[in-house]
Amino acid sequence: MNLKDNIDSIVSQIVNEVSKSNYKRSITLSQAKKLAQMVEDKAREIGVNAVVAVSDVSGRPILVECMDDSYIASYDVALNKAYTVVALKMSTITLKGLSQPGESLYGIQFTNNGQIVIFGGGDPLYLGSQLIGGLGVSGGTEEQDTMLSAYGAKVLCDIIN
Repeated sequence: MNLKDNIDSIVSQIVNEVSKSNYKRSITLSQAKKLAQMVEDKAREIGVNAVVAVSDVSGRPILVECMDDSYIASYDVALNKAYTVVALKMSTITLKGLSQPGESLYGIQFTNNGQIVIFGGGDPLYLGSQLIGGLGVSGGTEEQDTMLSAYGAKVLCDIIN
């Protein structure tokens, strides 16, 4: 076997292994920008000056946008919501119920260097059944933030397709 055939064989093996593996795809920056714009448009409709954060599949921030006159404190909250939903693979409103006294995740907000948020406004982002990122929204009431993040998770398919 010559060198070219050997290289082609190795590349083919690598491609086959990657295609068989559980490769984790993340939301792209371009998709995150479109998603943030849609969430911000909806926030304007309901009179909320929100901070929108999108994380990749590993919980690292891809994008954080602060609408004009949004709360300074909302920056960290939105960022941590986007982290929480990827780290725990559930919405922050679902986590809220599980983290109450006597429930299975009581006290979880004191882990992960305080990054875990236990109130609504964060949703995991899925492409089919695959987690591709997280969305955190902060700036309104819990109900408003929850509605905005759920909206973002719902319209994600429109952005990607």
